[in-house]
Amino acid sequence: MARSKWPTIEKNLFLIEMWCKEGMLEKDIAKQLGVSVSTFEEHKKNHPELRDALKKGKEIVDYEVENSLYKKCVGHYVKEGKAFKCKEIYYDENGNRCERETVQVVELDTFIPPDTLAMAMWLNNRRSDKWRRNANKEKLDDEKLKMEKEINAKKYW
Repeated sequence: MARSKWPTIEKNLFLIEMWCKEGMLEKDIAKQLGVSVSTFEEHKKNHPELRDALKKGKEIVDYEVENSLYKKCVGHYVKEGKAFKCKEIYYDENGNRCERETVQVVELDTFIPPDTLAMAMWLNNRRSDKWRRNANKEKLDDEKLKMEKEINAKKYW
């Protein structure tokens, strides 16, 4: 039964890759193709070209997300257009004072400061030996367990 849907999937490999780049989940891709999730999973096992399309589409997005997270961790500059109201004062040919207002857009570099939540997430995943939640508690628990073993060992001697 799963084999009969392969031509539908095969002719849409490029679309599948693009849907992955857009962040679409595999279950939604299966639905978009009109196949069940189990059939889609079966074809993933049997067809390396489907696995490759999924991997290729997801890799790019994963790198973009990693890069965005990194920027949130260290802070970064962005170019922003700011609108300023400018008043021009001039005198006409009769010597009368005149005013003209214009809006000018100026591009400025704005610093986006680091985000502590992003830093915590990054360190928790990349340096979990030092930054994992409850790492100190686990270390204390390990030391307590070690001490208890030593005490129990001494009781029997």
